[in-house]
Amino acid sequence: MATQHSRSAARFMMAPAVILLLGWMLVPLVMTLWFSFRRFLPNRPDIVPGWVGFDNYVRFVTSSAFWPSVQTTLIIVGGALLITIVLGVLLALLLDQPMWGQGVVRILVIAPFFVMPTVSALVWKNIFMDPVNGLFAHLWRAFGAEPVVWLSDAPLFSIILIVSWQWLPFATLILLTAIQSLDSEQLEASEMDGAPPLSRFFYIILPHLSRAITIVILIQTIFLLSVFAEIFVTTGGAFGTRTLTYLIFQRVLESQNVGLGSAGGVYAIILANIIAIFLMRIVGKNLDA
Repeated sequence: MATQHSRSAARFMMAPAVILLLGWMLVPLVMTLWFSFRRFLPNRPDIVPGWVGFDNYVRFVTSSAFWPSVQTTLIIVGGALLITIVLGVLLALLLDQPMWGQGVVRILVIAPFFVMPTVSALVWKNIFMDPVNGLFAHLWRAFGAEPVVWLSDAPLFSIILIVSWQWLPFATLILLTAIQSLDSEQLEASEMDGAPPLSRFFYIILPHLSRAITIVILIQTIFLLSVFAEIFVTTGGAFGTRTLTYLIFQRVLESQNVGLGSAGGVYAIILANIIAIFLMRIVGKNLDA
């Protein structure tokens, strides 16, 4: 058992890392809060910086772009979650089956998760979705159809597809781990009792995956709420793809209104925390079940 002296020594050694981490998190948060209550436009020397209270918050939430950006954010998150979970379950089931070169196949499936978002967005934009030389355009012409201009004709679906491709390996890895922890004797017994494959999936495998699915939803949602690089590289926020994160970027860097953008950042933090708390309650219930 750890003594009081050893526990004190452990706290002492962990203190620098904890202090550094808190500073890394708290300093930007405090600065964001500070600027959100001020009028600050660095490129407008004619406008004197000063305290404006909640004026930035009111202006940001009442702007015509706020609610559409929130709606777009939730659509991208929901669409990406649906695709990654459904395909993740199917891929996990497939990778769990014995096959030749199983290790290589698993590495290839997981590989997209290690590609930078900017790089993957460029690959999809120029290699797959380009209406002239893209792979999809050549496939469409091979079947005698007119190529689709993906980023303008189906912009939201295109963003969801790119983001889903990036996060599918993560979901697959978590779900594959959960499937491998399933008791094989239970599946063998159900098979011997004559249960068809679909029944075994819906009554044995899927309930076993419920905890892993909720964890995937929680982690991916937190990260997907801040999707930015894919939109910046592909559509630039046009065609109805401007998310809350991209709106904040436009207010801070393009309009150089640091106060208004900081207020938007606080709204984004509040939205992320509300969703995270809601999902944590669901995860907690599943873990206690």
